[in-house]
Amino acid sequence: MLLLTNATATLLDPGISFSLWLTARVVLLTLALHLIAGLLLGYLLSRNPFPGRGLLDAFVTLPLVFPPIATGFALLLLFGRQGLLGSWLESMDLGLIFTFPGVVTAAFIAGLPLVVKPIQTAMESAALRLGEVARTLGKNEFKIFFLVLIPNIRRALATGLTLGLGRSLGEVGITLMLGGNIAGKTNTLSLEIYNAVFSGDFQRAGVLSVLLGLISLGIFFMLRRLSHRCPADKPPRPNTNKTMSQPSQAQHSTHLP
Repeated sequence: MLLLTNATATLLDPGISFSLWLTARVVLLTLALHLIAGLLLGYLLSRNPFPGRGLLDAFVTLPLVFPPIATGFALLLLFGRQGLLGSWLESMDLGLIFTFPGVVTAAFIAGLPLVVKPIQTAMESAALRLGEVARTLGKNEFKIFFLVLIPNIRRALATGLTLGLGRSLGEVGITLMLGGNIAGKTNTLSLEIYNAVFSGDFQRAGVLSVLLGLISLGIFFMLRRLSHRCPADKPPRPNTNKTMSQPSQAQHSTHLP
């Protein structure tokens, strides 16, 4: 009973409420960005080789294999006030470091490879073949992309978005570098767990970890449900009835005057 009371008090803490609201906003914005960038990058990387394709693929994949804290440090050097892009952004009053856009950028970059790769793989298989067929039927690229490719990669799209969302939800390393750890401004739920452990409040850390775990399980079950509802693409089956009927039609045609 005491444990439940302490857990309730932790969840009702104004600081935790802010972290939950901040995390929800970050996740929703990141989901929208992943949807747009995942489709565009997946489509681009699945097409025929072009100059710079390998470099673009490496940059997309890098956050998946590079340590998050090192990735965050590299982005800090790039977007910092004295960085290559940071000074330009600061001149327009659009700085990313230690701001809400910085937190969103960290979540977006962390989950991007998990979104792009399933979409790229799906488009490299049956989806592009369907696109070639659509071109022979006179469809333009806009209609092919939205009416042919996207409906046929919906399972890969759902998988990538869910995996990217889960990765972004638990992001710490890149967020520490880009967003900082400012209470009441950039402290997400994952950073609150980090702060609780660092301060020795393991009970608070445990409650928040269970909460984050429940959210992650919800994402997992959503992935399973979407996987069952979106059947895998299958190659078209030949029309055997039509094929078998052709000889008989030819046979009848020989008797025509």
